[in-house]
Amino acid sequence: MSHTNINTSLSGTTGRVTLVGAGPGDPDLITLKGIKALKNADVVLHDALASTELLEYCKPNCVIVNVGKRFAQHSCNQDVINHLIVDYAQQYGHVVRLKGGDPFIFGRGHEELEYAERHGISVEVVPGISSSYAVPALAGIPLTTRGMSESFWVITGTTKDHSLSNDLSLAARSSATVVVLMGMHKLPEIVETFAQLGKIDLPVAIIQNGSRPDEKIVTGKVGNILQLAQAEGIGSPAIIVIGKVAQLADKVKEISQLADY
Repeated sequence: MSHTNINTSLSGTTGRVTLVGAGPGDPDLITLKGIKALKNADVVLHDALASTELLEYCKPNCVIVNVGKRFAQHSCNQDVINHLIVDYAQQYGHVVRLKGGDPFIFGRGHEELEYAERHGISVEVVPGISSSYAVPALAGIPLTTRGMSESFWVITGTTKDHSLSNDLSLAARSSATVVVLMGMHKLPEIVETFAQLGKIDLPVAIIQNGSRPDEKIVTGKVGNILQLAQAEGIGSPAIIVIGKVAQLADKVKEISQLADY
């Protein structure tokens, strides 16, 4: 999708923007306030990870624009998205920026908020359920639980310069659960970081398409998760959970299998 001659002047309709978190994927996991915003929207700019089923809440005359971004794929860059938010708000009125998960957890929501406000447009934020804790929870993995984990880190696998976050090495030295978002393309480096600290037996779970019907889960340890993920064809988007609690996904699987039997 290409957009040219985008008008970001302050003339015409002032407009307003609502940043809405769509949740981790299952359309039922959006908030009621998010649904109300969609029903009231004149324009919806939605991400690739936001369920398109949510667009059914929109008015028949709502302008719907896909501005999804995926790693290593041609898509709208952030500057274009920022311009579109302002342009559509000025032309149409109420713009809903529908973002997967929560807009303020590696969602660049605050950048969009700042850009809109600099152009005189008011912004409301509707938080979403973050995939960082919801997807593990749905897989039976509590990020904290007594006797196993007292805290957790949430780290991005995609920094601005596409290098591995320095925070990962700090997190790996702790006893906390480590959750990595957007990290599948960095999985070898992530594994190596923990392996160098002698943690090859630390449990790992990788959950692809969490909360969706096509969800896939692979569990293992730091020492073998690369091979297991490759054998199962696990790819993006996926959540990587590293820590003792990751082994609890296997217990949920065992209970489910017994119930089926």
